[in-house]
Amino acid sequence: MTNINEITYVDWQYKLNQIGSVAEGAEDINQCIAIILTTRKGSVPHRPTFGSEIYKYVDFPINEAVPNIIRETTDALALWETRVTVKCVNVNITEHKINVKIEWSLNETKTQGRTIVNL
Repeated sequence: MTNINEITYVDWQYKLNQIGSVAEGAEDINQCIAIILTTRKGSVPHRPTFGSEIYKYVDFPINEAVPNIIRETTDALALWETRVTVKCVNVNITEHKINVKIEWSLNETKTQGRTIVNL
């Protein structure tokens, strides 16, 4: 459990599925990116444009799904995670899951990071 006095970043949030733990820095950004990409647009009542529509492309042929997932990822992060600039998005589709890898850099410090979201 993290004491509130131990938080060193301005941007932080509680970790998902870990009661009392805090996500800061790159971990906070990774969690925000995952939340944005796994939230379906229209599912948050007072923010109907929050999230992405990646799930629309689950049943598309791979050659159509990949570019659309990359576009959805890039557009959603440009709108909802303005702390970072997306450098690269890679999509790997297997029989049972979609793996989205996002390489990003923090706008203020140019710190590099990578987020992996499994759908």
